[in-house]
Amino acid sequence: MAKESARYMDKKLFVRGLAILLLVLLLYFALRNAPLSQIWSALQQLKLWQIGSITLIDAVIYMLITARWWLVVHADNPHVEYFPLIGVRLSVFGVSYFTLGPQVGGEPLQVLYLRQHGLTYVRAAASVIMDKLLEFLANFVLLGLGLTALLQAGILSRNSAPSPLSLIGLVVILFLPPLYIILLYKEYYPLTTVMRILPFKKFARFVSASERMASAFCRRHLASLAYAILVSLLAAVGTVSEYFLMTSFLQIHLTFWQTVAAWTAGWLSFLVPLPGGLGALEASQVFALNFFGISAASAVSLVLLMRGRDILIGGLGLILAGHRLSVNKK
Repeated sequence: MAKESARYMDKKLFVRGLAILLLVLLLYFALRNAPLSQIWSALQQLKLWQIGSITLIDAVIYMLITARWWLVVHADNPHVEYFPLIGVRLSVFGVSYFTLGPQVGGEPLQVLYLRQHGLTYVRAAASVIMDKLLEFLANFVLLGLGLTALLQAGILSRNSAPSPLSLIGLVVILFLPPLYIILLYKEYYPLTTVMRILPFKKFARFVSASERMASAFCRRHLASLAYAILVSLLAAVGTVSEYFLMTSFLQIHLTFWQTVAAWTAGWLSFLVPLPGGLGALEASQVFALNFFGISAASAVSLVLLMRGRDILIGGLGLILAGHRLSVNKK
């Protein structure tokens, strides 16, 4: 029995050590390939109060994102504190930003943290599913706004006014997340239905249990759900507002719809399965801003500013993730 326990501990330590090594390598490759000198030159174009303003709005955004998750968790688990979750959310961003995929991959850290506070894997996963659902809700609102901006600005269509067909498509896109929440409230389980078709039976049971708990949350905690939706939308507004600030600080003069369209092009570039949308973000901003008559030099300065922000936050997230794993290992 003692030997089995020792083997389990050795395996656990090995896995954690490997995870820390991978985080260190991610941070190394991120910094090695980052144009740090060019980012510094872009930052020098800004005044100190402007850099402070961007930093402040980023802090508010992550506090709101964390508050959304905390509202979901706290409804059933009042002992889980808010402020430690901020570090977890930063860690999630760091892992997601520097790995392949459309800004996902760090969510297991959320589950592992809640496991340390006594939640089962299913309950912890249900809170993460609910958190992602609310994030998708805000993202779909942003997508609707962004696609409208792309149409209004003439990038998707040379006509300034969107066609009725495109507007119907936008309404459908915007309605999908609320529809899913309504289905959960009514005790219908779309993901479970889809998973039954697939051969992954064990994973399907896990998804089914998590979706049922998310459904129970919708029915039992309507007030928390409403607050979480509001907070998620505020975080989305903050994200777009930060882009407006950056363009104004760099003397990039665009109309409202042009600015939203350019932001949307950059936001969609992160769907490319590359770490941090590497290359896709740069191409999207140069294309969109050139379309509006802005020089490539200004577009590059904007991208460098965005890269500097993301590398700073993502690097901090990786450090926090490594620190959490090393502490848990002791």
